[in-house]
Amino acid sequence: MPIDLSALMGGKSESFSLTPVLDYDARAKSALVNGEVKLTVHEDFLTIAAIFDVVEIRFVEIEKIELSDYTVKIVTESGEIILSGMGSWCEPFYYTLCDAYGKKVLKAMFVKGDPIFAASGNYSYLENGARRGGGAPILLYENCVVILPPSCDARRVPLSFVTDINKGDYELTLNLGSEESYTFSKLGYDFAPFVDNIEQRIRKIRENVVKAINELDPSLLSIQASQIAKIMPEGAAAPFGGLFEISPSFVSAVETKINESRAASSYKTLAEIAGPSNICVGFKKNQPSGADKLGEILVADQYMMWMVSPGADGKTAIVEFIVAKDDSAATFVYSFPYGSFFSFVARLNRALEAIDLKREVIRLSDEELRNPDNVDYFMAAKRTASLQFVRSHFFTRIIHSSADSWEKKLLSLWQ
Repeated sequence: MPIDLSALMGGKSESFSLTPVLDYDARAKSALVNGEVKLTVHEDFLTIAAIFDVVEIRFVEIEKIELSDYTVKIVTESGEIILSGMGSWCEPFYYTLCDAYGKKVLKAMFVKGDPIFAASGNYSYLENGARRGGGAPILLYENCVVILPPSCDARRVPLSFVTDINKGDYELTLNLGSEESYTFSKLGYDFAPFVDNIEQRIRKIRENVVKAINELDPSLLSIQASQIAKIMPEGAAAPFGGLFEISPSFVSAVETKINESRAASSYKTLAEIAGPSNICVGFKKNQPSGADKLGEILVADQYMMWMVSPGADGKTAIVEFIVAKDDSAATFVYSFPYGSFFSFVARLNRALEAIDLKREVIRLSDEELRNPDNVDYFMAAKRTASLQFVRSHFFTRIIHSSADSWEKKLLSLWQ
Protein backbone atom coordinates (compact mmCIF):
# COMPACT_ATOMS: atom_id res chain seq x y z
CA MET A 1 0.00 0.00 0.00
CA PRO A 2 1.16 3.60 -0.59
CA ILE A 3 3.03 5.03 2.36
CA ASP A 4 1.53 7.76 4.56
CA LEU A 5 4.55 10.02 5.08
CA SER A 6 2.73 12.39 7.39
CA ALA A 7 1.81 9.53 9.74
CA LEU A 8 5.48 8.48 9.96
CA MET A 9 6.35 12.05 10.89
CA GLY A 10 3.76 12.05 13.66
CA GLY A 11 1.04 13.92 11.81
CA LYS A 12 -2.62 13.23 11.31
CA SER A 13 -3.25 15.40 8.24
CA GLU A 14 -5.99 14.70 5.76
CA SER A 15 -4.93 12.48 2.88
CA PHE A 16 -3.21 14.51 0.18
CA SER A 17 -4.80 14.76 -3.23
CA LEU A 18 -3.13 15.99 -6.41
CA THR A 19 -6.24 18.15 -6.84
CA PRO A 20 -6.15 20.51 -3.81
CA VAL A 21 -9.35 20.42 -1.82
CA LEU A 22 -8.48 22.85 0.92
CA ASP A 23 -6.90 26.28 1.24
CA TYR A 24 -5.21 27.20 4.52
CA ASP A 25 -5.56 30.74 5.89
CA ALA A 26 -2.32 32.12 7.35
CA ARG A 27 -0.13 35.17 7.86
CA ALA A 28 3.04 35.30 5.80
CA LYS A 29 6.27 37.10 6.47
CA SER A 30 8.95 37.06 3.76
CA ALA A 31 10.72 39.10 1.12
CA LEU A 32 8.23 37.78 -1.45
CA VAL A 33 4.82 38.17 0.15
CA ASN A 34 3.50 39.50 3.47
CA GLY A 35 0.22 39.72 5.35
CA GLU A 36 -2.95 37.62 5.18
CA VAL A 37 -2.61 34.82 2.64
CA LYS A 38 -4.18 31.59 1.47
CA LEU A 39 -1.95 28.51 1.15
CA THR A 40 -2.56 25.73 -1.37
CA VAL A 41 -0.37 22.61 -1.62
CA HIS A 42 0.11 21.20 -5.12
CA GLU A 43 2.04 18.25 -6.50
CA ASP A 44 5.17 20.27 -7.35
CA PHE A 45 4.78 23.60 -5.55
CA LEU A 46 3.11 25.63 -2.82
CA THR A 47 0.93 28.61 -3.71
CA ILE A 48 0.97 31.58 -1.30
CA ALA A 49 -1.74 34.03 -2.36
CA ALA A 50 -2.27 37.46 -0.88
CA ILE A 51 -4.85 39.87 -2.28
CA PHE A 52 -2.45 41.50 -4.69
CA ASP A 53 0.50 39.09 -4.70
CA VAL A 54 0.61 35.42 -5.64
CA VAL A 55 3.81 33.43 -5.23
CA GLU A 56 4.50 29.84 -6.30
CA ILE A 57 7.25 28.19 -4.26
CA ARG A 58 8.48 25.24 -6.29
CA PHE A 59 9.62 22.27 -4.23
CA VAL A 60 12.95 22.26 -6.09
CA GLU A 61 13.68 25.61 -4.41
CA ILE A 62 12.88 24.45 -0.86
CA GLU A 63 15.87 23.58 1.32
CA LYS A 64 14.01 22.79 4.55
CA ILE A 65 10.55 22.82 6.16
CA GLU A 66 10.30 23.28 9.95
CA LEU A 67 7.45 23.34 12.48
CA SER A 68 7.76 25.17 15.81
CA ASP A 69 5.26 26.89 18.13
CA TYR A 70 2.39 26.88 15.62
CA THR A 71 4.67 28.40 13.00
CA VAL A 72 5.92 26.83 9.77
CA LYS A 73 9.25 28.05 8.44
CA ILE A 74 10.14 27.29 4.82
CA VAL A 75 13.79 27.84 3.96
CA THR A 76 14.30 28.42 0.23
CA GLU A 77 17.28 29.29 -1.93
CA SER A 78 16.23 32.93 -1.92
CA GLY A 79 15.30 33.31 1.76
CA GLU A 80 12.91 32.27 4.51
CA ILE A 81 9.13 32.30 4.55
CA ILE A 82 7.42 32.37 7.96
CA LEU A 83 3.81 31.18 8.05
CA SER A 84 1.74 31.66 11.22
CA GLY A 85 -1.78 32.44 12.40
CA MET A 86 -3.22 29.05 11.38
CA GLY A 87 -4.20 27.93 14.87
CA SER A 88 -5.20 24.27 14.97
CA TRP A 89 -4.69 24.02 11.20
CA CYS A 90 -0.95 24.61 11.50
CA GLU A 91 0.01 20.97 11.98
CA PRO A 92 -2.33 19.63 9.27
CA PHE A 93 -0.86 22.15 6.83
CA TYR A 94 2.72 21.26 7.83
CA TYR A 95 2.19 17.51 7.40
CA THR A 96 0.30 17.93 4.13
CA LEU A 97 3.14 20.10 2.77
CA CYS A 98 5.79 17.61 3.98
CA ASP A 99 3.84 14.74 2.45
CA ALA A 100 3.71 16.40 -0.98
CA TYR A 101 7.33 17.53 -0.73
CA GLY A 102 8.46 14.03 0.27
CA LYS A 103 6.66 12.41 -2.66
CA LYS A 104 8.35 14.84 -5.02
CA VAL A 105 11.75 13.99 -3.52
CA LEU A 106 11.07 10.26 -3.89
CA LYS A 107 10.24 10.78 -7.55
CA ALA A 108 13.38 12.87 -8.08
CA MET A 109 15.54 10.15 -6.52
CA PHE A 110 14.11 7.50 -8.87
CA VAL A 111 12.42 5.58 -6.06
CA LYS A 112 9.84 3.30 -7.62
CA GLY A 113 6.92 1.35 -6.22
CA ASP A 114 5.75 1.14 -2.63
CA PRO A 115 8.09 0.56 0.31
CA ILE A 116 8.65 -2.95 1.60
CA PHE A 117 9.12 -1.59 5.11
CA ALA A 118 8.55 1.81 6.70
CA ALA A 119 9.50 3.20 10.09
CA SER A 120 10.46 6.39 11.84
CA GLY A 121 13.78 6.81 13.63
CA ASN A 122 17.12 8.53 13.78
CA TYR A 123 19.71 8.63 11.02
CA SER A 124 23.31 9.71 10.73
CA TYR A 125 25.42 9.66 7.59
CA LEU A 126 29.02 10.36 6.65
CA GLU A 127 29.76 11.86 3.23
CA ASN A 128 32.89 13.64 2.04
CA GLY A 129 34.26 13.73 5.58
CA ALA A 130 31.18 15.50 6.97
CA ARG A 131 28.53 13.94 9.19
CA ARG A 132 24.87 14.94 9.33
CA GLY A 133 21.91 13.46 11.16
CA GLY A 134 18.46 13.84 12.67
CA GLY A 135 15.10 12.10 12.78
CA ALA A 136 12.98 11.17 9.79
CA PRO A 137 10.85 8.53 8.08
CA ILE A 138 13.11 5.64 6.99
CA LEU A 139 11.77 3.64 4.06
CA LEU A 140 13.05 0.37 2.58
CA TYR A 141 12.38 -0.29 -1.11
CA GLU A 142 13.39 -3.12 -3.46
CA ASN A 143 16.85 -1.69 -4.13
CA CYS A 144 17.45 1.10 -1.62
CA VAL A 145 16.88 2.62 1.79
CA VAL A 146 15.50 6.17 1.76
CA ILE A 147 16.03 8.71 4.54
CA LEU A 148 13.26 11.26 4.05
CA PRO A 149 13.38 14.36 6.27
CA PRO A 150 11.62 17.44 4.82
CA SER A 151 14.92 18.95 3.70
CA CYS A 152 17.92 18.56 1.41
CA ASP A 153 19.28 16.00 3.90
CA ALA A 154 17.12 13.32 2.26
CA ARG A 155 19.23 10.45 0.95
CA ARG A 156 18.74 7.35 -1.18
CA VAL A 157 21.11 4.56 -0.12
CA PRO A 158 21.54 1.95 -2.91
CA LEU A 159 21.74 -1.53 -1.42
CA SER A 160 23.77 -2.82 -4.37
CA PHE A 161 26.75 -0.69 -3.25
CA VAL A 162 26.72 -1.79 0.40
CA THR A 163 30.13 -3.33 1.18
CA ASP A 164 29.68 -4.04 4.89
CA ILE A 165 26.96 -4.12 7.56
CA ASN A 166 27.65 -3.33 11.22
CA LYS A 167 24.94 -4.32 13.68
CA GLY A 168 25.08 -2.94 17.22
CA ASP A 169 22.58 -2.67 20.04
CA TYR A 170 19.56 -1.31 18.18
CA GLU A 171 21.84 0.46 15.69
CA LEU A 172 22.59 -0.51 12.09
CA THR A 173 25.33 0.95 9.88
CA LEU A 174 25.52 0.41 6.14
CA ASN A 175 29.00 1.07 4.72
CA LEU A 176 29.41 1.99 1.07
CA GLY A 177 33.19 1.97 0.84
CA SER A 178 35.55 3.52 3.38
CA GLU A 179 34.32 7.13 3.02
CA GLU A 180 30.55 6.76 3.02
CA SER A 181 28.27 5.24 5.68
CA TYR A 182 24.68 5.47 6.89
CA THR A 183 23.56 4.66 10.45
CA PHE A 184 19.98 4.02 11.64
CA SER A 185 18.88 3.93 15.29
CA LYS A 186 15.94 4.43 17.67
CA LEU A 187 13.60 2.34 15.51
CA GLY A 188 12.10 0.56 18.53
CA TYR A 189 10.32 -2.70 17.73
CA ASP A 190 10.83 -1.98 14.01
CA PHE A 191 14.60 -2.47 14.30
CA ALA A 192 14.79 -6.29 13.96
CA PRO A 193 12.42 -6.58 10.97
CA PHE A 194 14.15 -3.58 9.37
CA VAL A 195 17.52 -5.35 9.55
CA ASP A 196 16.08 -8.68 8.36
CA ASN A 197 14.42 -7.07 5.35
CA ILE A 198 17.60 -5.22 4.35
CA GLU A 199 19.66 -8.42 4.49
CA GLN A 200 17.06 -10.25 2.39
CA ARG A 201 17.08 -7.49 -0.24
CA ILE A 202 20.88 -7.39 -0.46
CA ARG A 203 20.99 -11.17 -1.01
CA LYS A 204 18.30 -10.92 -3.70
CA ILE A 205 20.08 -8.06 -5.47
CA ARG A 206 23.34 -10.03 -5.51
CA GLU A 207 21.50 -13.06 -6.93
CA ASN A 208 20.09 -10.90 -9.74
CA VAL A 209 23.55 -9.49 -10.55
CA VAL A 210 25.04 -13.00 -10.75
CA LYS A 211 22.17 -14.04 -13.03
CA ALA A 212 22.78 -11.08 -15.39
CA ILE A 213 26.52 -11.85 -15.48
CA ASN A 214 25.84 -15.50 -16.34
CA GLU A 215 23.47 -14.44 -19.13
CA LEU A 216 26.21 -12.29 -20.65
CA ASP A 217 28.73 -15.15 -20.44
CA PRO A 218 27.06 -18.56 -19.96
CA SER A 219 30.47 -20.30 -19.85
CA LEU A 220 31.36 -18.82 -16.44
CA LEU A 221 31.95 -21.06 -13.45
CA SER A 222 29.79 -20.23 -10.43
CA ILE A 223 32.78 -18.94 -8.46
CA GLN A 224 33.78 -16.69 -11.36
CA ALA A 225 30.30 -15.17 -11.62
CA SER A 226 30.30 -14.56 -7.86
CA GLN A 227 33.71 -12.85 -7.98
CA ILE A 228 32.66 -10.62 -10.87
CA ALA A 229 29.46 -9.67 -9.04
CA LYS A 230 31.55 -8.45 -6.09
CA ILE A 231 33.51 -5.97 -8.20
CA MET A 232 30.57 -5.08 -10.47
CA PRO A 233 27.64 -4.47 -8.06
CA GLU A 234 24.57 -3.84 -10.19
CA GLY A 235 26.92 -3.92 -13.21
CA ALA A 236 29.03 -0.95 -11.99
CA ALA A 237 32.12 -0.21 -14.08
CA ALA A 238 35.20 -2.29 -13.20
CA PRO A 239 38.65 -2.45 -14.88
CA PHE A 240 39.15 -4.94 -17.69
CA GLY A 241 42.41 -5.98 -16.04
CA GLY A 242 40.67 -7.18 -12.87
CA LEU A 243 37.89 -8.84 -14.85
CA PHE A 244 40.42 -10.62 -17.09
CA GLU A 245 42.13 -12.12 -14.04
CA ILE A 246 38.81 -13.67 -13.03
CA SER A 247 37.61 -14.71 -16.48
CA PRO A 248 39.08 -13.98 -19.93
CA SER A 249 35.86 -15.30 -21.48
CA PHE A 250 33.77 -12.66 -19.69
CA VAL A 251 36.03 -9.89 -21.01
CA SER A 252 35.69 -11.40 -24.48
CA ALA A 253 31.88 -11.40 -24.15
CA VAL A 254 31.88 -7.73 -23.17
CA GLU A 255 34.29 -6.81 -25.98
CA THR A 256 31.97 -8.54 -28.43
CA LYS A 257 29.11 -6.27 -27.33
CA ILE A 258 31.36 -3.21 -27.66
CA ASN A 259 32.52 -4.20 -31.15
CA GLU A 260 28.89 -4.59 -32.23
CA SER A 261 28.21 -0.98 -31.21
CA ARG A 262 29.17 2.48 -32.35
CA ALA A 263 31.89 2.52 -29.68
CA ALA A 264 34.07 -0.08 -31.45
CA SER A 265 36.54 2.47 -32.87
CA SER A 266 36.45 4.50 -29.64
CA TYR A 267 37.42 1.41 -27.64
CA LYS A 268 40.39 0.82 -29.93
CA THR A 269 41.60 4.42 -29.48
CA LEU A 270 41.11 4.39 -25.71
CA ALA A 271 42.99 1.09 -25.45
CA GLU A 272 45.93 2.71 -27.27
CA ILE A 273 45.89 5.71 -24.91
CA ALA A 274 45.45 3.94 -21.57
CA GLY A 275 46.02 0.25 -22.20
CA PRO A 276 43.03 -2.11 -22.35
CA SER A 277 43.49 -3.39 -18.77
CA ASN A 278 42.95 0.13 -17.35
CA ILE A 279 39.66 0.72 -19.13
CA CYS A 280 36.64 0.24 -16.87
CA VAL A 281 33.41 -1.15 -18.28
CA GLY A 282 29.95 -1.25 -16.75
CA PHE A 283 26.75 -2.92 -17.85
CA LYS A 284 23.18 -3.47 -16.78
CA LYS A 285 20.47 -5.66 -18.19
CA ASN A 286 18.03 -3.37 -19.92
CA GLN A 287 14.49 -3.15 -18.62
CA PRO A 288 12.44 -2.20 -21.71
CA SER A 289 10.25 0.67 -20.60
CA GLY A 290 10.83 3.32 -23.25
CA ALA A 291 13.86 5.57 -23.51
CA ASP A 292 13.98 8.79 -21.51
CA LYS A 293 14.57 11.94 -23.52
CA LEU A 294 17.83 12.46 -21.64
CA GLY A 295 18.97 9.12 -23.00
CA GLU A 296 19.30 5.62 -21.70
CA ILE A 297 22.58 3.89 -22.48
CA LEU A 298 21.42 1.20 -24.89
CA VAL A 299 23.26 -1.55 -26.70
CA ALA A 300 20.86 -3.17 -29.12
CA ASP A 301 17.83 -3.83 -26.88
CA GLN A 302 19.46 -6.02 -24.27
CA TYR A 303 22.05 -4.12 -22.22
CA MET A 304 23.05 -0.70 -21.04
CA MET A 305 26.84 -0.34 -21.18
CA TRP A 306 29.51 2.33 -20.73
CA MET A 307 33.30 2.66 -20.62
CA VAL A 308 35.55 4.88 -18.50
CA SER A 309 39.19 5.34 -19.47
CA PRO A 310 42.01 7.34 -17.88
CA GLY A 311 43.39 10.13 -20.04
CA ALA A 312 47.00 10.43 -21.14
CA ASP A 313 47.78 12.84 -18.27
CA GLY A 314 46.37 10.62 -15.50
CA LYS A 315 44.15 13.46 -14.30
CA THR A 316 41.27 13.10 -16.73
CA ALA A 317 38.58 10.49 -17.25
CA ILE A 318 36.98 9.74 -20.60
CA VAL A 319 33.42 8.48 -20.33
CA GLU A 320 32.06 6.72 -23.41
CA PHE A 321 28.48 5.47 -23.60
CA ILE A 322 28.10 2.38 -25.72
CA VAL A 323 25.12 2.83 -28.02
CA ALA A 324 23.80 1.06 -31.09
CA LYS A 325 25.57 1.85 -34.38
CA ASP A 326 22.71 3.99 -35.67
CA ASP A 327 22.37 6.10 -32.51
CA SER A 328 24.02 9.47 -31.89
CA ALA A 329 26.83 9.45 -29.35
CA ALA A 330 29.15 11.77 -27.47
CA THR A 331 32.15 11.37 -25.21
CA PHE A 332 32.25 13.15 -21.85
CA VAL A 333 35.63 14.23 -20.49
CA TYR A 334 36.20 14.98 -16.80
CA SER A 335 39.18 16.63 -15.17
CA PHE A 336 40.18 15.94 -11.56
CA PRO A 337 43.43 17.58 -10.34
CA TYR A 338 43.23 15.66 -7.06
CA GLY A 339 42.46 12.03 -6.32
CA SER A 340 42.90 8.91 -8.41
CA PHE A 341 41.21 7.73 -11.58
CA PHE A 342 39.68 4.71 -9.85
CA SER A 343 38.30 6.93 -7.09
CA PHE A 344 36.57 8.96 -9.81
CA VAL A 345 35.16 5.79 -11.36
CA ALA A 346 33.71 4.74 -7.99
CA ARG A 347 31.88 8.07 -7.69
CA LEU A 348 30.74 7.89 -11.30
CA ASN A 349 29.25 4.45 -10.63
CA ARG A 350 27.28 5.85 -7.70
CA ALA A 351 26.16 8.88 -9.70
CA LEU A 352 24.91 6.83 -12.66
CA GLU A 353 23.00 4.46 -10.38
CA ALA A 354 21.40 7.41 -8.57
CA ILE A 355 19.95 8.85 -11.79
CA ASP A 356 18.88 5.54 -13.32
CA LEU A 357 21.64 5.74 -15.96
CA LYS A 358 20.35 8.93 -17.62
CA ARG A 359 23.63 9.85 -19.26
CA GLU A 360 23.12 13.57 -19.95
CA VAL A 361 22.52 14.39 -16.28
CA ILE A 362 26.18 13.83 -15.34
CA ARG A 363 27.35 16.71 -17.51
CA LEU A 364 24.49 19.28 -17.40
CA SER A 365 25.10 22.55 -15.56
CA ASP A 366 22.91 23.76 -12.69
CA GLU A 367 21.32 26.24 -15.06
CA GLU A 368 20.40 23.49 -17.51
CA LEU A 369 19.08 21.27 -14.72
CA ARG A 370 16.80 24.12 -13.60
CA ASN A 371 14.96 23.82 -16.89
CA PRO A 372 11.38 22.86 -15.94
CA ASP A 373 11.78 19.53 -17.72
CA ASN A 374 14.90 18.67 -15.68
CA VAL A 375 14.08 19.85 -12.15
CA ASP A 376 13.73 16.30 -10.85
CA TYR A 377 17.37 15.70 -11.79
CA PHE A 378 18.36 18.91 -10.05
CA MET A 379 16.64 17.75 -6.86
CA ALA A 380 18.48 14.42 -7.15
CA ALA A 381 21.81 16.21 -7.60
CA LYS A 382 21.27 18.26 -4.42
CA ARG A 383 20.81 15.03 -2.45
CA THR A 384 23.52 12.86 -4.04
CA ALA A 385 27.11 13.73 -3.15
CA SER A 386 28.63 11.56 -5.88
CA LEU A 387 26.50 13.23 -8.56
CA GLN A 388 27.57 16.67 -7.32
CA PHE A 389 31.20 15.57 -7.48
CA VAL A 390 31.01 14.14 -11.00
CA ARG A 391 29.12 17.11 -12.46
CA SER A 392 31.52 19.59 -10.84
CA HIS A 393 34.46 17.96 -12.67
CA PHE A 394 32.91 17.94 -16.14
CA PHE A 395 35.36 19.43 -18.66
CA THR A 396 34.07 18.99 -22.20
CA ARG A 397 31.99 16.89 -24.56
CA ILE A 398 33.25 15.50 -27.87
CA ILE A 399 30.66 14.68 -30.53
CA HIS A 400 31.15 11.63 -32.73
CA SER A 401 30.92 13.38 -36.10
CA SER A 402 33.46 10.91 -37.53
CA ALA A 403 36.00 8.49 -36.05
CA ASP A 404 38.99 10.55 -37.28
CA SER A 405 37.57 13.87 -36.11
CA TRP A 406 36.68 12.42 -32.71
CA GLU A 407 40.17 10.97 -32.22
CA LYS A 408 41.91 14.22 -33.20
CA LYS A 409 39.78 16.26 -30.79
CA LEU A 410 40.40 13.78 -27.99
CA LEU A 411 44.16 13.65 -28.48
CA SER A 412 44.36 17.44 -28.71
CA LEU A 413 43.21 17.69 -25.08
CA TRP A 414 46.67 16.66 -23.83
CA GLN A 415 48.70 18.73 -26.27
